Amino acid sequence: MDLYVERGFDQTTVADIAQRAGLTERTFFRHFADKREVLFGGQELLHEVITKALAAAPDSASPIEAIGAALHTLCEMIGQNRDFSRNRQTVIDANLALRERELIKLATLADVSAESLRHRGVPDPAATLTAEAGMAAFKVGFTTWLTSPEDHGLPTEVRNALNELRSVTAG
Repeated sequence: MDLYVERGFDQTTVADIAQRAGLTERTFFRHFADKREVLFGGQELLHEVITKALAAAPDSASPIEAIGAALHTLCEMIGQNRDFSRNRQTVIDANLALRERELIKLATLADVSAESLRHRGVPDPAATLTAEAGMAAFKVGFTTWLTSPEDHGLPTEVRNALNELRSVTAG
């Protein structure tokens, strides 16, 4: 991450990363398919977390409450290191291909969420709308968390975004 911040994503090679980490390139490729995976690895874990959290939501939870609970669990996991997340987002924002990859990652997470909601018995289009709305609230909360001078925590910022979403759609 430091190399990406210092030099930019495109100017950083796998050889540079391996050297900085004290590894060979071969060892790097045992852990990552390519240098983008340093930024985007672990997507399967995110899918697993959101799927399990949605399955664990109480049966009495509305779809938006269930997605809120699942996002809270996800935020607790990924919201541990704000400086890392800020640096990661700076690198992504500076590169069109990485921004596109981030959008694909979020769209896939919305798809997984919608499927999990359907398994809970939420019909379409409600499952898809809820999942997409949840990801929109996540993106807004994530951006607020990264850009705010005070760190209220990622779970709090996403909860605030979900509450704002409920407010604007209530009436």
